[in-house]
Amino acid sequence: MYSKKIIEEFTNPKNVGIIEDADGVGEIGSTIDGDVITVYIKVDDDVLKDVKFKTFGCVVAISTSTMVTQLAKGKTVEEALAISNEDVQDALGGLPKGKDRCSGFALDALHKAIEDYRNKS
Repeated sequence: MYSKKIIEEFTNPKNVGIIEDADGVGEIGSTIDGDVITVYIKVDDDVLKDVKFKTFGCVVAISTSTMVTQLAKGKTVEEALAISNEDVQDALGGLPKGKDRCSGFALDALHKAIEDYRNKS
Protein backbone atom coordinates (compact mmCIF):
# COMPACT_ATOMS: atom_id res chain seq x y z
CA MET A 1 0.00 0.00 0.00
CA TYR A 2 1.30 3.46 -0.88
CA SER A 3 1.35 6.24 1.73
CA LYS A 4 -0.82 9.31 1.29
CA LYS A 5 2.34 11.33 0.64
CA ILE A 6 3.46 9.01 -2.18
CA ILE A 7 0.04 9.28 -3.83
CA GLU A 8 0.09 13.08 -3.38
CA GLU A 9 3.54 13.42 -4.97
CA PHE A 10 2.63 11.02 -7.79
CA THR A 11 -0.65 12.75 -8.67
CA ASN A 12 0.68 16.29 -8.18
CA PRO A 13 4.45 16.18 -8.80
CA LYS A 14 6.53 19.29 -8.25
CA ASN A 15 9.51 20.52 -10.27
CA VAL A 16 8.61 18.60 -13.42
CA GLY A 17 10.31 19.87 -16.54
CA ILE A 18 13.56 20.62 -18.27
CA ILE A 19 16.06 23.37 -17.46
CA GLU A 20 17.20 24.35 -20.97
CA ASP A 21 20.45 25.97 -19.80
CA ALA A 22 21.12 23.46 -17.01
CA ASP A 23 24.50 23.52 -15.30
CA GLY A 24 24.29 19.75 -14.83
CA VAL A 25 22.19 16.91 -16.21
CA GLY A 26 22.04 13.35 -14.91
CA GLU A 27 20.15 10.44 -16.38
CA ILE A 28 19.66 6.94 -15.05
CA GLY A 29 17.76 3.89 -16.27
CA SER A 30 16.47 2.63 -19.58
CA THR A 31 13.12 1.96 -21.15
CA ILE A 32 14.13 -1.69 -21.34
CA ASP A 33 14.29 -1.91 -17.53
CA GLY A 34 11.29 0.34 -17.08
CA ASP A 35 12.29 3.60 -15.39
CA VAL A 36 14.17 6.52 -16.93
CA ILE A 37 14.89 9.51 -14.69
CA THR A 38 16.61 12.70 -15.82
CA VAL A 39 17.50 15.42 -13.30
CA TYR A 40 18.49 18.96 -14.30
CA ILE A 41 20.22 21.40 -11.94
CA LYS A 42 20.93 25.12 -12.04
CA VAL A 43 23.70 26.13 -9.63
CA ASP A 44 24.53 29.61 -8.40
CA ASP A 45 27.30 30.24 -5.87
CA ASP A 46 27.43 26.48 -5.06
CA VAL A 47 23.68 26.38 -4.27
CA LEU A 48 21.15 24.38 -6.27
CA LYS A 49 18.86 27.27 -7.23
CA ASP A 50 16.65 25.11 -9.42
CA VAL A 51 16.18 21.35 -9.73
CA LYS A 52 13.79 19.76 -12.21
CA PHE A 53 13.13 16.24 -13.43
CA LYS A 54 11.56 14.23 -16.21
CA THR A 55 10.66 10.66 -15.32
CA PHE A 56 9.22 7.81 -17.31
CA GLY A 57 8.34 5.19 -14.77
CA CYS A 58 6.23 3.80 -11.98
CA VAL A 59 4.54 5.47 -9.01
CA VAL A 60 7.67 5.12 -6.87
CA ALA A 61 9.98 6.49 -9.60
CA ILE A 62 7.84 9.60 -10.06
CA SER A 63 7.20 10.12 -6.34
CA THR A 64 10.86 9.79 -5.41
CA SER A 65 11.90 12.05 -8.30
CA THR A 66 9.65 14.86 -7.15
CA MET A 67 10.75 14.40 -3.53
CA VAL A 68 14.46 14.40 -4.41
CA THR A 69 14.04 17.70 -6.27
CA GLN A 70 12.22 19.22 -3.31
CA LEU A 71 14.85 18.04 -0.83
CA ALA A 72 17.76 19.24 -3.00
CA LYS A 73 16.46 22.62 -4.11
CA GLY A 74 18.09 25.43 -2.13
CA LYS A 75 20.83 23.20 -0.72
CA THR A 76 24.54 23.53 -1.39
CA VAL A 77 26.08 20.94 -3.67
CA GLU A 78 27.57 19.13 -0.66
CA GLU A 79 24.26 19.19 1.24
CA ALA A 80 22.47 17.79 -1.81
CA LEU A 81 25.02 14.99 -2.07
CA ALA A 82 24.37 14.14 1.59
CA ILE A 83 20.65 13.46 1.01
CA SER A 84 20.17 9.77 1.68
CA ASN A 85 17.78 7.20 0.35
CA GLU A 86 16.37 7.00 3.89
CA ASP A 87 15.74 10.78 3.84
CA VAL A 88 13.70 10.39 0.66
CA GLN A 89 11.77 7.39 1.98
CA ASP A 90 11.05 9.15 5.30
CA ALA A 91 9.82 12.27 3.49
CA LEU A 92 7.42 10.05 1.54
CA GLY A 93 6.12 8.27 4.63
CA GLY A 94 7.87 5.01 3.77
CA LEU A 95 7.65 2.71 0.77
CA PRO A 96 5.89 -0.59 0.28
CA LYS A 97 8.00 -3.69 0.82
CA GLY A 98 10.07 -4.48 -2.25
CA LYS A 99 9.91 -0.93 -3.64
CA ASP A 100 12.82 0.49 -1.63
CA ARG A 101 15.25 -0.63 -4.34
CA CYS A 102 13.60 1.75 -6.82
CA SER A 103 13.74 4.73 -4.51
CA GLY A 104 17.48 5.32 -5.01
CA PHE A 105 17.27 5.90 -8.76
CA ALA A 106 16.29 9.58 -8.47
CA LEU A 107 19.18 10.19 -6.08
CA ASP A 108 21.52 8.48 -8.52
CA ALA A 109 20.30 10.85 -11.26
CA LEU A 110 20.84 13.85 -8.95
CA HIS A 111 24.38 12.66 -8.19
CA LYS A 112 25.08 12.31 -11.92
CA ALA A 113 23.77 15.84 -12.52
CA ILE A 114 26.11 17.17 -9.82
CA GLU A 115 29.00 15.18 -11.31
CA ASP A 116 28.18 16.68 -14.72
CA TYR A 117 28.12 20.17 -13.19
CA ARG A 118 31.49 19.62 -11.50
CA ASN A 119 33.02 18.28 -14.71
CA LYS A 120 31.89 21.40 -16.57
CA SER A 121 33.17 23.81 -13.88
